[in-house]
Amino acid sequence: MNILFIGDVCGKPGRRILKSSLSSLIKKTKAEVVIVNGENAAHGKGITPKIYQEFIRLGVHCVTLGNHAFAKSEIKQEIDCLDRLIRPENMTPSDLGKSSIQLMTSEGILRILNISGEAFMDNITESPFDTMKQYINRDEMLFVDFHGETTGEKLTFFHTYKMNCVGIVGTHTHVTTSDETVDSGCGYISDVGMTGVIHSILGRDINEVIRRQNGEKTHYTVATGEAMLNAVLLTVVNRRCEHIERIKVIENQKQDLEYIVFSERLI
Repeated sequence: MNILFIGDVCGKPGRRILKSSLSSLIKKTKAEVVIVNGENAAHGKGITPKIYQEFIRLGVHCVTLGNHAFAKSEIKQEIDCLDRLIRPENMTPSDLGKSSIQLMTSEGILRILNISGEAFMDNITESPFDTMKQYINRDEMLFVDFHGETTGEKLTFFHTYKMNCVGIVGTHTHVTTSDETVDSGCGYISDVGMTGVIHSILGRDINEVIRRQNGEKTHYTVATGEAMLNAVLLTVVNRRCEHIERIKVIENQKQDLEYIVFSERLI
């Protein structure tokens, strides 16, 4: 079984490249399960029900979120009806939505979890390590989107729960790390990276960020231009991960797509 996880989709450019590339990417990777982090999909902060439905129509099986999960008011009203959308379990408001879903796969039951780190994050209700305890020792495969700021916290979580999971992937920083690894049957990367504009600051307009840094009051502006998609592909055999590879898809001026795989095993 192949699991394709796509990093934080940022604004309209991120949605554009996801829409243009996902079908062919699924075919290339033979992905059985497709997961997308969509917490920045709507204007760079949050997600709307309309965007969620667009992702599902593209072939996404689960949409994970993060600290901007409830940035758009309409999501609070409808999240309980969006059955493939999950938010970090250890983050307030804790009475809205759900934090995991189960999928039946060729390898058995896969539970996808969304958990937030504590370091430099707000509205966290408990340690991610304590949150995870309730899910171990179950007869199901576990895959975690760990939405966190620091690599140290993510790595510590990985080494604590690698025996219990088939995959633990980091999101939130929008910067792809090159530490993908498989240990004890669990695939891991500290951060998958961003799906958004290449020439930007974490998907945000560079000039706007610089003006804000210099003391000017500005409004969050999603960058424009050619976009990239960052993802990881995990291969699960006999209910354990045996391989993980980074994938980058890049737009060019001709609107063509270039697929790059950072691995000794080509898709």
